[in-house]
Amino acid sequence: MPRFLSHVVSTVGCWLLLAWLPAPAALAQTKPAPSAPPESLIPLPQPSPHVVLQHAVGLTDIVVDYHAPSVKNRVIWQGLVPYNQIWRAGANENTVITFSDTVRVNGKKLPGGKYSFYVMPRSDQDWDLVFNRVTTHWGAEGYNEKDDVLRIQVVPEASAHHETLLYWFSEVTTSSAHLNLSWEKKTVSLFIDTNVQARVVAGIEKAVAARPNDWQLLAQAAEYLVQNNLNGEQALKYINESIRLQDVYLNNWIKARLLASKQDYDTAIVFGRKAIKLGEKDDTTFQNQLPNMRVALIEWQSKAY
Repeated sequence: MPRFLSHVVSTVGCWLLLAWLPAPAALAQTKPAPSAPPESLIPLPQPSPHVVLQHAVGLTDIVVDYHAPSVKNRVIWQGLVPYNQIWRAGANENTVITFSDTVRVNGKKLPGGKYSFYVMPRSDQDWDLVFNRVTTHWGAEGYNEKDDVLRIQVVPEASAHHETLLYWFSEVTTSSAHLNLSWEKKTVSLFIDTNVQARVVAGIEKAVAARPNDWQLLAQAAEYLVQNNLNGEQALKYINESIRLQDVYLNNWIKARLLASKQDYDTAIVFGRKAIKLGEKDDTTFQNQLPNMRVALIEWQSKAY
């Protein structure tokens, strides 16, 4: 083959080879991608399920947010939960307790807010229950005593077996409750007092100031104070103004009861009889209340004479 034809064939062959080969980018795309850990596609139950417990005590909302582990035949105290060490009082991240307003816990003031809750159990001493301002730790990791807002001592009580850790409320009233933590065969309790009466009285004063000519609001305010034996002089002012604005059986009966609570039975009888006289026969509320009104009048008469 002539030399120039050999050169042509060689050159054409190179061009054909280059045309057949993929571009560098294409070569790069053919490399296997690095393997990533597979994501679980199966919904699985948590070993320590998430629990949110909410309860209103008076006008205060209390929320306990925790994860609840189970005993599972394990030794809990001085086993899974060592003595003399801070414990997250649950599983996983912090147990968090939130108060919408300032409360007293076992008689000690705790401002409203969100707190991590910890327990330090002991074998032969009272246990420490701790409210800490840092709520972003994983359990007790990073816990610092300097961030404690309140630390109180309680005596743990023996209890029936609780397989799963449980927070629960008991002895709930309009102003207080016990918050309990039970697990295995021990329970610790906190007494929470919300001082609801001071908040209600402040709310009454604010509402009356905004609507001073609302006879029903004034009667309602006086009624609450009478029922709870609070600020009798202020209750008398409210009910007198209510009667001045609208003279009906309801506010007269409230005044009668207020006077009876002050042991002024003679005047209470006068307003009690007036309330019955003002009552309307077609008023279902009045008719339902009438038997009790008559019984009260008889009682006041026996004390007056």
